[in-house]
Amino acid sequence: MGSLLTELTTMVHFATITTAIHHHLRRQIRTFVNARVKWVRDPYLDAAVEKEKNLKSLLSLKNLIISHPSKAPPLRTISPLKPQLNLPTTALKFIQNYPFVFKTFRPPIPLSTLHVKLTPNVESLHNDETLFLNLSHYRKDLAQRLAKLLMLTRANRLPFFVINRFKFDLGLPHDYLLSFLPEFPEYFQICQMGFKGADGREIFGLELVKWRMDLAVSVVEKGAKREDFGGGKRVHIRYSMNLPRGFDLQKKVKIWAEEWQNLPYISPYEDAFHLAPNTDQAEKWTVGVIHELLSLLISKKTERENIYCLGDYLGFGIRFRKALAHHPGIFYLSNKIRTHTIVLREAFNKNILIEKHPLMRMRNKYISLMTKVLRRGIPINAAALRHRKRLASVKAANSKRMKQVKSIAPKED
Repeated sequence: MGSLLTELTTMVHFATITTAIHHHLRRQIRTFVNARVKWVRDPYLDAAVEKEKNLKSLLSLKNLIISHPSKAPPLRTISPLKPQLNLPTTALKFIQNYPFVFKTFRPPIPLSTLHVKLTPNVESLHNDETLFLNLSHYRKDLAQRLAKLLMLTRANRLPFFVINRFKFDLGLPHDYLLSFLPEFPEYFQICQMGFKGADGREIFGLELVKWRMDLAVSVVEKGAKREDFGGGKRVHIRYSMNLPRGFDLQKKVKIWAEEWQNLPYISPYEDAFHLAPNTDQAEKWTVGVIHELLSLLISKKTERENIYCLGDYLGFGIRFRKALAHHPGIFYLSNKIRTHTIVLREAFNKNILIEKHPLMRMRNKYISLMTKVLRRGIPINAAALRHRKRLASVKAANSKRMKQVKSIAPKED
């Protein structure tokens, strides 16, 4: 009886080990099916991206004007800065497109050239924005989000050329090196990156002074349910999948996605580069890094090239590209406003941010002024004007077709 009990115990122990090995191997192999994951347009998220068209350029120009000693620089000094401001057209045409933001005038002196200043509404809005950006709780929130960005890297530091790609999306002041970083010596220090640029100059970056354990918790980990995976505690996280109408995954892709969702969650603040790069478990960690990055941004979206640049610097290489392509229910790729933008789907209800950062509310006020145009001296929303023109165009086309039909219809005797 004793030998039988020993044998049964051995068999159970062997079965447990075999199961554990099976689960370990399952995570160490690549099972993504060879199926095309098609791209389907999401009109709501496209609208969320498109409404910010030219906002970044407009705010850059606004800051340039406000920094001029007279707050009304000559147009000739702005025009050569078109590439730096990323203006889509000439400076004059861009300024004329937004009559409720910019105003051109000629000083009352002979042979004067055009000058540009801000409208009173924008000056007032800029003052409100400045007050908000100087609030201590906002600056601490910004410092913590910037620190978390650095914590996503293995060395806890990033070159400024990478950070600057996310400056607008993080909500950093345009002159953050001078106006923001000196306030937080306990968080950050400027460092040499140990390599040189194409011009032979030393590359500088920003480094975290010390690891902050209280910040090393991802957005999706907060409040997540803990379950036991293979004897250790891991946060069990199934990512929110929000596919648009008309999007239908193939059955084998659905099966793979379900199995992938059930894999253990590895925090983006952990170093999981020891995992074989082409495994499902490694991809779930990669998705977690991108998800956390987008969660740190005030608009929950950024240009695709920004993500690629960060991924290449961190050593992810093509893994970021694959993760974005394999998971359209988590990340949406919009091709609006002359670029490609990656949007975190779960952060939006249709085209509205679910949790709106206070700085986004401020930016929406600028957008409201950008959408206004003058129609016979009366302010009108540009979108409403375009809608009226479309209706008038459709009505004219229908009227023309009716006339053509009547002209070819047989006449009654």
